[in-house]
Amino acid sequence: MAAVKRVLVLGGGFAGVYTAMALEKALGGREDFRITLVNRENYFVYQPMLPEIISGSIGLFDTVSPLRRLLPKTEIQVRDVEGIDLEKKEIVTSPGFKPVAHRIPYDYLVLALGNVTDFRGLTGLTQHALPFKNLGDALFVRNHIIHVLEEAAIERDEALRKSLLTFVVAGGGFSGVEVVAELNDFVRGVAKTYHGIDRSEINVILLHGGDRILPELTEKLGLLAQRVLNRRGVEIRFKCYLAAATTDEAVLKDGSRIATRTLISTVPSSPNPLVDSLPLPKERGKLKVNGRLEVEGADGIWALGDCALVPNGANGFAPPTAQHAVQEAKVAAHNVVNAIRGGESHEFSFPGLGKLGSLGHHSAVAEVFGFQVSGILAWVMWRTIYLMKLPGWDRRFRTALAWAVDMVLPPDLVQLKIAHSAGVMQEHYEPGQTVFRQGDLGDRLYIIIKGRCDVVRRDGDSERVLANLGPGEYFGEMALLNQTTRGATIQCSEPMDVLSLRKGDFGALVTHLPALRESFETVMENRK
Repeated sequence: MAAVKRVLVLGGGFAGVYTAMALEKALGGREDFRITLVNRENYFVYQPMLPEIISGSIGLFDTVSPLRRLLPKTEIQVRDVEGIDLEKKEIVTSPGFKPVAHRIPYDYLVLALGNVTDFRGLTGLTQHALPFKNLGDALFVRNHIIHVLEEAAIERDEALRKSLLTFVVAGGGFSGVEVVAELNDFVRGVAKTYHGIDRSEINVILLHGGDRILPELTEKLGLLAQRVLNRRGVEIRFKCYLAAATTDEAVLKDGSRIATRTLISTVPSSPNPLVDSLPLPKERGKLKVNGRLEVEGADGIWALGDCALVPNGANGFAPPTAQHAVQEAKVAAHNVVNAIRGGESHEFSFPGLGKLGSLGHHSAVAEVFGFQVSGILAWVMWRTIYLMKLPGWDRRFRTALAWAVDMVLPPDLVQLKIAHSAGVMQEHYEPGQTVFRQGDLGDRLYIIIKGRCDVVRRDGDSERVLANLGPGEYFGEMALLNQTTRGATIQCSEPMDVLSLRKGDFGALVTHLPALRESFETVMENRK
């Protein structure tokens, strides 16, 4: 009997999820291959509807579908992918509750890693700009907007009040336009519920590097969209590029500054950093694939979606849209199955069905099958098409109901204050407990507040205690500084309280405080 082949799909966006769906359909009742999908979340996000979370016209979970419900025949692993070993044909994912490397072998690999928000070279944007890429971003933006409105309603400092009521969105493509439209409708609509805010004080600005927004559409529709947004109070600035950001300003490349406490950036984006690390041919930062979506120079690897430069017949290269990703997924799945069972591969070619963009407030623009539509008719088309493409009848029902309620009831102003996990945590251990084991991945630094622990090293079958540490001493720095696994086991010998610092925060400290790094290195040498 032939061995069961392992098909590994990386990524839970449109490209990855629809590839796994097509693979499940092809699997049928046979068991000649097994499907595994790795994604950092256990759900699929229908991204075209994310901007509506800002205004609350749909619920937080209406745009998401559990992966296990969408893919009942697929093994789902909820982890970050940290490395891909092409020679060994395995990937390494982030550790779970235990700091142990997790490896997944494969026979066939599908790369659908998508892209990431990239603020490299833009000073301060990582710290002060709000990205808009996933569900968490949408919720954070909504909460932030409500927060600044609450503050502006009681603020008496005129300069601060003006910056609180100034909202800046960077990016004039579909994402930026839809975000600024929903944001503008929301803040102007709810302003009347705040006694201290006059709607005339609100300033919504869209920054765009081109000379007209929505360059993906025809000039006529792009100009129409501009007029609609202008009428609704959105100021559009052309030929504007972000250069930097501070706590209270957006700094443009021409040197001008905009005082604001809300800067949302839908640009720039770049392929997943894992793509850069792979020794595979790339062009424009994306993986080069042939018409069958096979990565050039690699055997048994396919790439699609935003991380791949996909030839599209006579149409040049496929744009990074959801409809193209779905069609690419069908071709990739077909070719993977043929690689396992034998058969003729398919070439990808898809001209696209059309483009739609919401302008909020019952208005949209659309190009569908060559026809140009705008206004309320385009808005109805936008909602109908996206509703029918939303996976799962339960999600479609929820979304349709939310839209109906939104038509008659005022927007909800609930601010969900969700605390982020602290960089520094206090932890407690009892005698006999192990903090970490020799060979584990280095993920945190530990500082002892009270109690004691033993540093134990195993050599073959023998163990020896290297040190006994107490209050004021620390451990775990060696693996973090040397980027290695733990060289010893830490065993609690007395009830012990520690402060633990995450790897990323520790790295930032020793990078920017050289004296602190030298101190750690001196202690390391003494311990050796």
